Amino acid sequence: MSTEISVKICGLTAPEHVRAAVDAGARYVGFVFFPKSPRHLEIQAAADLAQLVPAGVAKVALTVNATDEDLDRITAAVPLDMLQLHGKESPERVAEVRDRFGLPVMKAVGVAEGEDLAAIDLYSEVADQLLIDAKPPRNSELPGGNGLAFDWRLLAGRKYWRRPWMLAGGLTPDNVAEAMRMTGARQVDVSSGVESAPGVKDADLIQAFIDATR
Repeated sequence: MSTEISVKICGLTAPEHVRAAVDAGARYVGFVFFPKSPRHLEIQAAADLAQLVPAGVAKVALTVNATDEDLDRITAAVPLDMLQLHGKESPERVAEVRDRFGLPVMKAVGVAEGEDLAAIDLYSEVADQLLIDAKPPRNSELPGGNGLAFDWRLLAGRKYWRRPWMLAGGLTPDNVAEAMRMTGARQVDVSSGVESAPGVKDADLIQAFIDATR
């Protein structure tokens, strides 16, 4: 596969895993600010990890329905390149965050069936990038990172939206190549698929995942 594929390793919590992601060739690293997640970071911990990320690798803060005050605290302490909104933020809220904080915004859109694709077009009007993820189960407290995939055939023939987009949801070293083939994705995001336990990244799995995209 082409080396033009961009990989995001999300939910990093330890220095050695940040280094593993960078060394393997990740183009994005994600830090989670959501207390219900096993990958949640306190702000100072994220700031320390961000210092390990070299120029050219985008540092992304994943937040869920964050208030302006929440985002003020995060952006004041952590040197970020992008904000990822992974909750139920409206298009108006996405535009508001983008304008207020002066950072590119990636909006996550959950997909389970064809009618969910309409939201991708809607958020394309206001977000800089889109993350197309599996819609979480109804009883899940986590909007992402559940290790679930959706039917990739829903994206077949829809390689292009108005904004760059990233495929997420249940990706692993074993299935990412097939997911890319079926969807045409040129960017992919992984979290639980490269973990040995919830919130614990595995350097070998990170390397295997990125190798599988090439």
